[in-house]
Amino acid sequence: MRRGRRIAVDVGDARIGVASCDPDGILATPVETVPGRDVEAALRRLAAIVGEYEPLEVVVGLPRSLSGSEGPAAAKVRDFAQRVAKIIFPVPVRLVDERMTTVTAAQGLRASGRNAKKGRSVIDQAAAVIILQSALETERVSGKAPGESVEVVP
Repeated sequence: MRRGRRIAVDVGDARIGVASCDPDGILATPVETVPGRDVEAALRRLAAIVGEYEPLEVVVGLPRSLSGSEGPAAAKVRDFAQRVAKIIFPVPVRLVDERMTTVTAAQGLRASGRNAKKGRSVIDQAAAVIILQSALETERVSGKAPGESVEVVP
């Protein structure tokens, strides 16, 4: 397991959930919810978070269907991840499978007694936490960085 903090991003149209982990990669915790409608402002805020946390890498959740295929949402996230990779270079960006993370986060919040409508911004952060915990577990088990690398295209 590589030592170093990681940042996870759950990209949505309205909101972007952000989570981080400790330098040992043991526990993922919520950071904040970034408004997503103004993409340029969102990119600037993510760059500021990366500058503040100085992560080993940024992990972006890639939405796939249950069958594993990619649709329009995945194409949007791939484009967004490419833009993030450009502005935070040389910090690497990786895409990881995020199937069911938002559903799992919403179920967890409901189980803890939180209202889904009032907790939308928290759901995005919780989804980012789940994405990061999954990526950390994948690396712990495989010994390899999770997901696929986003190459910076000039």
